[in-house]
Amino acid sequence: MRRAQRSRQETLSVRRRLIGSSCKLFYPNDPLKIVKARGQYMYDENGRQYLDCINNVAHVGHCHPDVVKAAHEQNQLLNTNSRYLHDNLTDYAERLSEKLPDKLCTFYFLNSGSEANDLALRLARQFTKHEDVIVLDHAYHGHLTSLIDISPYKFRNLEGQKEWVHVAPVPDTYRGLYREDHEDPVTAYANEVKNIIKQAHKKGRKIAAFFAESLPSVGGQILPPEGYFQKVAEHVHEAGGVFVADEIQVGFGRVGKHFWAFQLQGEEFVPDIVTMGKPIGNGHPIACVATTKEIAEAFAATGVEYFNTFGGNPVSCAIGLAVLDVIEKEQLQVHATEVGNFLMKLLMEQKIKHPIIGDVRGSGLFIGVDLIKDQARTPATEEAECLITRLKEEYILLSTDGPGRNVLKFKPPMCFTVEDAKFVVDTIDKLLTDMEKEHLNQEKTSTGST
Repeated sequence: MRRAQRSRQETLSVRRRLIGSSCKLFYPNDPLKIVKARGQYMYDENGRQYLDCINNVAHVGHCHPDVVKAAHEQNQLLNTNSRYLHDNLTDYAERLSEKLPDKLCTFYFLNSGSEANDLALRLARQFTKHEDVIVLDHAYHGHLTSLIDISPYKFRNLEGQKEWVHVAPVPDTYRGLYREDHEDPVTAYANEVKNIIKQAHKKGRKIAAFFAESLPSVGGQILPPEGYFQKVAEHVHEAGGVFVADEIQVGFGRVGKHFWAFQLQGEEFVPDIVTMGKPIGNGHPIACVATTKEIAEAFAATGVEYFNTFGGNPVSCAIGLAVLDVIEKEQLQVHATEVGNFLMKLLMEQKIKHPIIGDVRGSGLFIGVDLIKDQARTPATEEAECLITRLKEEYILLSTDGPGRNVLKFKPPMCFTVEDAKFVVDTIDKLLTDMEKEHLNQEKTSTGST
């Protein structure tokens, strides 16, 4: 028997009593209680509608009826582990293989992006017989112990950097080491990785893998300059390592132009391992690792079976197939390009109008707006937090990322529309105008001006 729905305050009180305090809430001073969602909208306990600009997990839209139907129908038939033959698993592997370069032809199915990245680390180490990993600064690859170790975003606040982990600078041409005025930022950033490898070799250490989010998200919605991955892969392969592309945030057509974000780097670049999660199941726990036959066979040569109890189960694969069907049927990749371009155009217009907007960058429906305090590009952290809070009051859910927590991140469900884009940008324009007036009034008050 279902109990009566708690009030928001009651739910918050029970959560604080029973859930670990390190499990944070959005808007901690005034958290939302969300009870329903559909498409690009979420609804609180009072039925108020919020436009969701950040839930990239609900890739084809919250509670998409086709995905819900696929899960329901398969749940009524069978859900069990992958030690039995079932067409859903093989059908899904076939469909995914059609979306990937030919050499990425072997698949492992799991339940989360963290599990996928942990397996990628194991595959790389078994194949290369090396231990060390190179990662990008401020990267986040998952919550397992093995992945906290290769996530500077996390380990810098914990026990620090392990000896076998090497951190390369983020290839950020706006506020990074080599910026837009550098004559060749691609080579310069790739040479940083080359130098890291050289220094590791001097210490007798060997590189197993270079791990990178295809588009660094937590790092500030970064687009690495085209050709960077190709050059890095050359250095890493020469050192006997492999290249792992983490597509957990940005795969499945989000970038518009391509199905995978790593393809923004050019046709010549193909990773050795690709990891997938979040959007793959539209909110259902499913993940995948794709790799080469050679790497998979080296992993099998250990004689140790890889078994994931519910990775690749019939329900998960039915959902995965439904997500691919929706992406194709609703032409969401083309849609991401069109709506993303429109949103970028509107945001660029705001950049001209509001000095606080330092940079607008992105591809498809992966867009970052870098807010700055001054021409030195000092992160406008407090202003970004204020803007996010005020947007919530206007029924728009947005969030921030980046080392300075000053980058507005747009990663909405792929059904996000041009009308949604206009609504959000018009609201941002209004709020930034209000904030600028408030700041001017404060300055006048502090200087005694009238």
